[in-house]
Amino acid sequence: MKTLIIVLLIAFAAIAVIGFVVEALLWLALIGLILFAVTSIYWWLRAKKSRSSTAKA
Repeated sequence: MKTLIIVLLIAFAAIAVIGFVVEALLWLALIGLILFAVTSIYWWLRAKKSRSSTAKA
């Protein structure tokens, strides 16, 4: 799962960069940034949850 999230983060960052390089594709950059942020937040929340459940044990 961790590998998948890292691959998604890299892909979304690449989409954002391509969108900013090709100025006509600014919508692609916005989508890439939004997906990058959502994936990062998901990963952070999942890691936080697993840390808190391990600390209780």
